[in-house]
This record gives sequence, structure tokens and C-alpha cells, in this order.
Amino acid sequence: MRVLGIESSCDETAAAVVTERGEVISDVVASQIAVHAPYGGVVPELASRAHVQNVVPVIEQALAQAGGIESIDAVAVTNGPGLIGALLVGLSAAKSIAWARDLPLVGVNHLIGHLFAVYLRREGESTTPPELPYVALLVSGGHTAIYEVTAPGQIRILGQTRDDAAGEAFDKVAKLLGLGYPGGPIVDRLAASGDPNAVDLPSPMASKRTLDFSFSGLKTAVARHVKVNGVPEDPSDLCAAFQRRVVRVLVKKSVHACEELKIPRLVLGGGVAANRGLRARAKLICEKRGIDLFVPSLASCTDNAAMIAYAGALRLSAGERDDVALGAYSRSPDLRRGKLPKVR
Repeated sequence: MRVLGIESSCDETAAAVVTERGEVISDVVASQIAVHAPYGGVVPELASRAHVQNVVPVIEQALAQAGGIESIDAVAVTNGPGLIGALLVGLSAAKSIAWARDLPLVGVNHLIGHLFAVYLRREGESTTPPELPYVALLVSGGHTAIYEVTAPGQIRILGQTRDDAAGEAFDKVAKLLGLGYPGGPIVDRLAASGDPNAVDLPSPMASKRTLDFSFSGLKTAVARHVKVNGVPEDPSDLCAAFQRRVVRVLVKKSVHACEELKIPRLVLGGGVAANRGLRARAKLICEKRGIDLFVPSLASCTDNAAMIAYAGALRLSAGERDDVALGAYSRSPDLRRGKLPKVR
């Protein structure tokens, strides 16, 4: 089975064709970085307009690389969460294709796409996917949470951010330092050459009594440091100090969840999973604690349609469909809040 996936939840217009085994046949992404860079962040109205311009060419390119529309068996599309105007562009395109070609349509929760992106198999990559169940740390510009994934339709939230997402904090700190947009990769690059102990910053909500996160205080601490001391000529030390605090609490709580649930498998997902500091710290601690770590390729970490197509294939394999006339909203699996059996 080949599934056409369409993703337009934020600032990436993407289309991909993926098999039910996770084989990526085509994967096309049109980035909007140049559109939003002058504003230092995503402008929803501009994002929607760019999606309208890009969605048809992107889909046509993905289909051409996969052998044409005739090779497609179903359509999957992101139905949330995200910017409503941006989502509607992708949904309209997906519903039109499904209606015109009489193809099954399924809506996909964007976060579930990230949680199963680790199963994607791209050409030239040799990866071993995790067995179920596993603990997943999803970190992006809009979301930061820890999940227990038992099956495609059995996912519960163990902890999540109470304010800012980690990716948002990275971008806001980069903006404070005048580093440009998107700021996360720039902070990661500068942190590699900085001294994380050179600047005293607080550890954000580090207690293991909760698996929730909070990054607003750390972001404020960086803002106060800049207000008092000015923007450093070389911000490497400040970037290293900030990144170290974020990365350590993310890994600490994720590993703690694995140990408390007795699930020796941790999966990283989301755009911030591309952060080299996070990958290195997770690898180090997981090896020490006897936990198997699974990290998607860089292309599978950021927003893409391949993960949407694969998550859609999982729904289709379970016999699920959505009504084209009503839209692809009604039957996307829920992400339910849960609690650890005990938290020390």
C-alpha cells in the first residue's frame, strides 16, 4: 500500500509517498524560512498564503517522484494541531484528491506523526526500529512532552511543558542575542564551542517529582543576563549554558520515565531532536542506564509529510477511514494524559 501524505500545520508545505512498511518513496518539503525570517518567527497569515502557493507544486513533485497518482492507494493529511489557516490548505488539497480519485482519506494528529517518525526507512539509511512499548520524548517549537507509546492507538502523556516549548525557548533566546531565525540550530552550533559553566543559569523545573517541564523562567534568566551585561560579542558561552540546562532536564526526566515504567527504550522526536547536544546527552545517559535509544534521521525530525503518510498507513491498516464530505477531523487518535505508577 502506498499512501500520499500532506503536511501544512505550520510553516512547511510538504508531501510524501510512503508504504505501510515505512519505506519513503518520495519526500518533498517547501520551506518558508525566507518568508518569516524578517519577523523573527512564523506569521500565521503569511504562512497560509505561502501554503496556497506551494501545495499543488509540492504534491505534483512528490507524485512524479513516486510514479504518478495512479500508484497511490490512499491519502493522509495533518488535521491538527497547528495554525488553522495553514491546516485548511492541506486538508482542502487532500480532500480534493481523495474525492476526485475515490481514495480512502485519513486525518493524522501531527504529534503522532512525530512519535512514529522513527519507523521511516529512507534510501541509504540502515536503522532498526524500536519494539513496542517505548517512552518517547517529543520536542519541537510548539510542543514538549513525554509519552508512553503502547500501540498506534494507545498513547498517553506522562508529562508536558507548562508554558514554553523547548524549541520556542531556543528561538526566543536566539532572538534576544540577535542570532537570526530559525534560532535553534544557531544556538546549537555556538554551544558546541562554548563553556556551559561560564554563565550561571537556573536548572528549569529539574525535580523528578513531576515529569512536566517549564522553560519560561530559564528564558527570563537569559533575558535578565543580557539586560545587565549586554549582548556578548561572542555568545558561545551563554548559548552553551542555556542549551546545557534545557538538554539535561529533557534527558533526565525522559530516562526517569523509562526506569519507572520499566521500559528500556527511549525514542526522540520533533525538530529539537536534531539538536546535537540533546542527541549526545541522551546517548551518554541511555548507555549508562542500559536504555536503548532510537533517534530518527535529521530529515525525519523536522516537520515532514513522510511521517504523516506512515501514521496514516497505520490507521488504514487498522481499518480506519474518515469521511471526505465531513473532513478529516473526527477519528484522529487522542493523546490522553496519564500518570506514572509512582514518582520518587
